Amino acid sequence: MSFIEGFEITLAVLESGIIEEAAHEAMGTPQAFMAAESIDNIKRSITNQVSVWKSQVKNKMLNAPINQDWQQEVEYYQTVKDYSDDYFLDNINDIIAQLDINSPFYESAHALVKKQNQQYNPLFKHFFCDKWYQTLFESLQDKKREDIQQEKQKLLDDLYQRQETIAQLSAVDDSGNAERNMRLWDLAKAKLSQIDISSLSKTVDFLTKNSELQTIAEQLGRIANQSDDNDINRIKVEKIQTTSVEDFNNSGELSGIHQSNDLENLLPTELMFLAYPELEVIFYKHLAEKRLGTYQQKSLVRKNENIVTYEQKSKQADENKGPFIIAIDASGSMMGLAEKSAKAFAYGLMQIALAEDRECYVIIFSAQQVTYELTKDNGLREMLSFLSYSFHGGTDITTVMEKSLSLMKTERYKNADLIVLSDFMAPNLQSKTVTEINAMKDQENRFHALSLSHYRNSQLIDLFDYHWEYTPSKLANMKRLFTFGS
Repeated sequence: MSFIEGFEITLAVLESGIIEEAAHEAMGTPQAFMAAESIDNIKRSITNQVSVWKSQVKNKMLNAPINQDWQQEVEYYQTVKDYSDDYFLDNINDIIAQLDINSPFYESAHALVKKQNQQYNPLFKHFFCDKWYQTLFESLQDKKREDIQQEKQKLLDDLYQRQETIAQLSAVDDSGNAERNMRLWDLAKAKLSQIDISSLSKTVDFLTKNSELQTIAEQLGRIANQSDDNDINRIKVEKIQTTSVEDFNNSGELSGIHQSNDLENLLPTELMFLAYPELEVIFYKHLAEKRLGTYQQKSLVRKNENIVTYEQKSKQADENKGPFIIAIDASGSMMGLAEKSAKAFAYGLMQIALAEDRECYVIIFSAQQVTYELTKDNGLREMLSFLSYSFHGGTDITTVMEKSLSLMKTERYKNADLIVLSDFMAPNLQSKTVTEINAMKDQENRFHALSLSHYRNSQLIDLFDYHWEYTPSKLANMKRLFTFGS
């Protein structure tokens, strides 16, 4: 019983508004205000982040160990609260003597007993325990407020770090839009090094000079918006439905007793507080806190509610955008311009994924595989790690296709678009793998290829639904650099 009482006090403390107060203070700081106003579409992301923070802090405070002395006093309070009125009055001095001298209620308890001895009050036990509870509540509230302030500082540090990261990214690449910035905010937990900035800057510069890659990425993004999957092509539709609901705010039949500030349905026992001037303050305190014992009445009323349902969209309507799986050949034959082109194209496609809120899974393959999930909390760090990855080794396109097919069979990567970036200087796939590819095509998955060499395996390329070729020669690249520079 004591554990439940302690938990209930803790819950009441956390619901007293101290977490909301700290969140309001955080949102009111100049740094948070500047971040929300200076970067497109970030205000909503900050608001969402603070909302999640409030929930996380509440759970953390509820599960945090409680001070042992405070917990023992709660147990003692519960024991005393269960005493009969006669036993309580007969043993009040012993009860006080067992209070810890360091208890915040110690001095108040002595003062209350002294006043009781001067003027007898039949409701003294109730008044005494109410004051004791309030002291326990306030002492825990002060402690939790200190802990929450520490959590608030961590939140502010995180907000400042994200703001700094977004500013660094914007200085390197200012081509983003509001949707991309909003998504980047969610991923911008990582602190960027000078190496990160340098690697990103080189990729952005290369993509700018080779704008054909960005054009291909945008074409692929538009193709990926199309789907015939009936489970995916659905939209939310709100309909009004009339239902009968119980209304406890209007007069009706008596249904029980509860706590409120409804004076019209006040229990007669509550009026006893008004009979004694020294207890009158308790009555008004309970009135303000909506804790007066009152009769509860209920009635049935007709109510219109908005019911959310789903309806099929037409094939021509906007579709839910499927995820990207980007498989990048990192073999030794890709070193040089092909490597730069692959990284730049993948970066351009990642930007589309961020702007359109798509899942994005990157597989770098050679003799082995390295994977990155760009939609997780550390997605930005993984994207920068990918851009700095050095290509080497041989080509194993069979294994990466099998990995991609396995992902497409999961719910998360249903309706996925696989994009393979390679020179495609590799043998044909086994017939079993080809059969699986065709089966996944029937389930609305699409297969794209960007070949980066003239010496590709044409039979391998023919397996893909869409194929782009980008094979700039060194001479063409020098001309492009000269044109761009002028």
